[in-house]
Amino acid sequence: MTDAPLEDGLSQRERAEVRRRNLATVGVLSALFLVPLASAFVLYYGVGWSPGTQVNHGELIVPARPLPAVSLPSADTHRPVPNVFTKRWALVYVGDGQCDRGCRFALYLMGNARLDLGHDASRVERVLLLTGGCCGESLAKHYPGMIVLDATGSTAAPLLAAFPHTDRGTSIFVVDPLGNLMMRYDSRRDPMGLVEDLQRLLRLSQIG
Repeated sequence: MTDAPLEDGLSQRERAEVRRRNLATVGVLSALFLVPLASAFVLYYGVGWSPGTQVNHGELIVPARPLPAVSLPSADTHRPVPNVFTKRWALVYVGDGQCDRGCRFALYLMGNARLDLGHDASRVERVLLLTGGCCGESLAKHYPGMIVLDATGSTAAPLLAAFPHTDRGTSIFVVDPLGNLMMRYDSRRDPMGLVEDLQRLLRLSQIG
């Protein structure tokens, strides 16, 4: 026995099949729209991800500050070191020559971060700007490879003025190979954050 044709020429079975196909099509189209929407919702609200999420650990200095090209004497050899912030990236600490616990810890982090860069370590130098006190020669000996500069003279004043004064004792500054102060890192935070920021900068940089 076959289904009798209806007014549109289709049997009940054929009409049911058409309806099923239409519902399937609507379901597919709905999935194409709703799945990406749901995924975006979960990513944004569930795990805190969004396209504009900050990825750097340090504090960007915006706009970057071009550092004045000055010649400062080395704290150990007392010979002038011209234009130190050129050609390579630099991790910089600004502090008194007495170098308290916070200063020593920051210098330790700078050395470790550079070593953790592996083959890129040669692209980064460490610089200590001494704003006063003693002990420049002993610091240079205790931290081999670090550039220790006497910044107590009037020549250094424009350079020191470019570095933020707030929380200076717990700040590691990043200077790019063109001599621009562009980031500050809090030495009290996770030290791996400094390494990750440097790795990202070196990977993206075509200079230094």
